[in-house]
Amino acid sequence: MKKSIKVVAAIIENSQNEILCALRSPQMSLPNMWEFPGGKVEQDEDIYSAITREIDEELGCKVEPIDLFDDHTHEYDSFIINLLCVGCKVLEGNPQAREHSKLIWLKRENLHSLRWAPADVPAVDRLINQSK
Repeated sequence: MKKSIKVVAAIIENSQNEILCALRSPQMSLPNMWEFPGGKVEQDEDIYSAITREIDEELGCKVEPIDLFDDHTHEYDSFIINLLCVGCKVLEGNPQAREHSKLIWLKRENLHSLRWAPADVPAVDRLINQSK
């Protein structure tokens, strides 16, 4: 049986209506693919506490979780991921790539120009469809 993990990811939009996209480093699983930043939910942790903690660790900034944007389960070859994408607003600091190779801000309609990790694709599609 495959291991199942619960992961939170932040959908962070700036004042220019651009979405923060993070490039996975060559050392990470799914190297050189794009994702929304975040990480595993720890035992007895709610998704809002998890996203606040993960973004502080990964990006060095404080966010305010706003709402659950997308809940999707994706089966990879070796594990199953339940990806919970949470809409967030930056409260303090500027996102910095501490674990990722690169961070970029993109307009919703340009999100498909990146090679996304498969689990993130449903949220990407939903973001693009909202902009139409």
